[in-house]
Amino acid sequence: MLTFYHTPLSVNSRRVWVALLEKNLPFEAIVMNLGGDQLQPEFLSLNPFHHIPVLVDDGFSVIESFAILDYLEAKYPTPSLLATTPEAVATMRMVEMVTVNELVPAINPLIKKMMGFGQESDDAIAQAKQKAEVVLKFYADKLADQSFFCGEQLTLADVVAGTFAPWFEQLGLPMTDYPTLQTWTSRLMERPAWQTTQPTARELAAFRDRMKERMAAQGQ
Repeated sequence: MLTFYHTPLSVNSRRVWVALLEKNLPFEAIVMNLGGDQLQPEFLSLNPFHHIPVLVDDGFSVIESFAILDYLEAKYPTPSLLATTPEAVATMRMVEMVTVNELVPAINPLIKKMMGFGQESDDAIAQAKQKAEVVLKFYADKLADQSFFCGEQLTLADVVAGTFAPWFEQLGLPMTDYPTLQTWTSRLMERPAWQTTQPTARELAAFRDRMKERMAAQGQ
């Protein structure tokens, strides 16, 4: 039996959550309160770095979301979320790594602004949007006129990049400039895995309130 330790608002968690659902794997979900659950001895025995997500499969513990995705594909290969041709494999990995290494740092100021976690300068916001749009143009180029990044099959490229896609408009990135990405996002949001894992407005508001309380207590 698979046990999945996560928090629903974490994009690292959500990419694994989406993969578990897309692969139709039964699992027990344990929602972590990151106000302290991650520091408990029983969790530290699974991940000494006290991060989520963690997947436990018959006593075998896997940490780091990309390692978990690789493990799921190796252990439970059907249905597959892997690309097949050399070009598609390269595209899949490029999209994954660009998302983590380029998109995430670029949009951090935009997320802070959206969530009300401090005031960013106009220059910082403009630079963040400029960097994010380089990523969106890269995505649009790799997607071209296909249904998914690697053709007609959903792969890990769509899972990793797609957990951010519903937020682009709210972050101030106009998707009308990228019609193929807009269609791709709509296609993903029609899938039950995305509908199940997409945070609600109430969950976001509760998270924002908790973070503001924590920041106030720390004098930030």
